[in-house]
Amino acid sequence: MNSIQQVYNILYKEYGPQHWWPCSTKEKKFEMIIGAILTQNTSWSNVAKAINNLKQADLIASDKIIDVDITKLKELIRPAGYYNQKAERLKIVARFFKGAKNISREELLNLKGVGPETADSILLYAYNQPFFVIDAYTKRIFKRLGITYTDNYNELQQLFHSNLEKDAKLFNEYHALIVNLGKNICKKKPLCNECPLSSICKHNI
Repeated sequence: MNSIQQVYNILYKEYGPQHWWPCSTKEKKFEMIIGAILTQNTSWSNVAKAINNLKQADLIASDKIIDVDITKLKELIRPAGYYNQKAERLKIVARFFKGAKNISREELLNLKGVGPETADSILLYAYNQPFFVIDAYTKRIFKRLGITYTDNYNELQQLFHSNLEKDAKLFNEYHALIVNLGKNICKKKPLCNECPLSSICKHNI
C-alpha cells in the first residue's frame, strides 16, 4: 500500500465520512463557486458571514451578481476581507459561468484572480470532477509526515493523482479529512499526542 493511500485509510477509520456532498442544485453550485472566490486569504467563518449577506440580499445567482451595483456587492462581502478585489473577481466569474457550457481547468485558470486551488475547488465540489485540491493544510500535514517537502502545487497534486484512483468522491472525502485534521489536530502548533497519524509521522522525531 502506498503512503498516500495509507494516510487516507487511517483518517477515514478515525473520522469517518465528512459529508461534503457535491452540489445538487444550480443555486448550491453557484454558492460553492462564490465560496471558492471569497475564501482566498481568509477563514471559512468570515466567508460564511459574507455568503449569508448575499443570501439575504437574494444574490446567489450569476445574473444577479452581474447586475448588482459593485459598491453594494463590496459592502455585502466585506466580512471576507479584500472586498474590493473579491467583488471584481465575483463579477468576472459570474459573467464566465453565465455563458459557459463546458467548464475546463484551463479556462478557469485564465480568469483574473483564479489560481489552481480555487479552480480545483470549483471543479471538484461544484462540478464533481476529479481534481485533488491542494491547500495549506495539505502542505503542512504531508511535510510533517515526511512524504513530501515541496510547496509546488502541481507536484503535490500529481502525488495524489498518481497514487490514488482518480475518483471525485474519493478526492472530496480525502480533502475533507485533511481539513478536519489540519483544523483540529495538525495545527501550526500541533497536538501530536492526539493525532491518528502519529505512528507514521516524522514530525519532532
